Amino acid sequence: MNAFAELYGRPAEGEWAAPGRVNLIGEHTDYNLGFVLPIALPQTVRARVARRDDGLLRLWSAQSGEPVTELRLADLAPGAVPGWAGYPAGVVWALREAGHQVGGADVRLDGDVPGGAGLSSSAALECVVAAAYSDLYELGLSAPELALLAQRAENAFVGVPCGIMDQMASMCCRPGAALFLDTRDLTARQVPIDLAGAGLALLVLDTRVKHDLGDGAYAALRAGCERAAALLGLPALRSLPPAGVAAALAQLPAELRPLVRHVVTENARVTEAVAHLEAGRPAALGPILTAGHASLRDDFRVSCPETDLAVEAALVAGALGARMTGGGFGGSVIALVGAAEAESVAAQVTSAFRAAGYAEPRTLTAIPAEGARRLG
Repeated sequence: MNAFAELYGRPAEGEWAAPGRVNLIGEHTDYNLGFVLPIALPQTVRARVARRDDGLLRLWSAQSGEPVTELRLADLAPGAVPGWAGYPAGVVWALREAGHQVGGADVRLDGDVPGGAGLSSSAALECVVAAAYSDLYELGLSAPELALLAQRAENAFVGVPCGIMDQMASMCCRPGAALFLDTRDLTARQVPIDLAGAGLALLVLDTRVKHDLGDGAYAALRAGCERAAALLGLPALRSLPPAGVAAALAQLPAELRPLVRHVVTENARVTEAVAHLEAGRPAALGPILTAGHASLRDDFRVSCPETDLAVEAALVAGALGARMTGGGFGGSVIALVGAAEAESVAAQVTSAFRAAGYAEPRTLTAIPAEGARRLG
């Protein structure tokens, strides 16, 4: 008897997977309707699922250490489901709110996307349930449609005002490519990124400082950007061209100027990164990553001592570039390194953390992977 049958007393009807992600560049531009450039990770959240016809949603996670969470579909409402279960429950709520005739399910979740590391474990959780429900209930929804429903679950049900990047990355990324996404209209194209062929590797250095985008700091940043756009008479900061930044900043309160400067320069860094990748120059991403981190640290102020140290130590060890990835306030740093130097760079960052009295970082290698899919 497999683990699903041991848990629920019957077989699963299929298994699905959705990946975590790292964003090469374009942090905090998605809710400003800007450009982003994520890749999917090999690490995934996986779900075995079977339909139910009694109006119940039963959820179990191998990572939570909790018993089965049993919820009545009729009782699903924003804020009603605390903790990790709110993410998959929110997806089912969003599907039903959108008019899709879906019932309950037994869901067994497992995975290896580190939680709280800025690698979009919550989006992976949402997207794997969205993909499974679309298949199980024969909804025929496209990947972008599922991404939007997953975003609605996080925004309206869980209460985190995230943009669309994480869900689009988890649903739409492809192996060997970065997803160049315009978050204003969701147009996207796959940009080849062959790091191994160029003798490079992308390290992910998880600082083990847990971030929580629901704690208010992320929402405050988004509100600041929206206030700045309103004062400038713009629908979003995406509409401010780089040539207009100086004049725009002069019209704003001092506390909003750094936010605007980061968003506009970060959008420009995304388009510069795409140009280098399309020209076959992945090593040229290095300085762009480092400049992005300086902007996140000094203008957006979402870094922390651990992420700053990881970037500094990686650069001293010979990384071509490094920056934090994710919403900030902890999480992970990515470092573009020569493949032959990857082990040495990781070791030197670990040594720097020990010397500072920090917990040792966890190291992954980011290999552009497949988005959400059915496994069997």
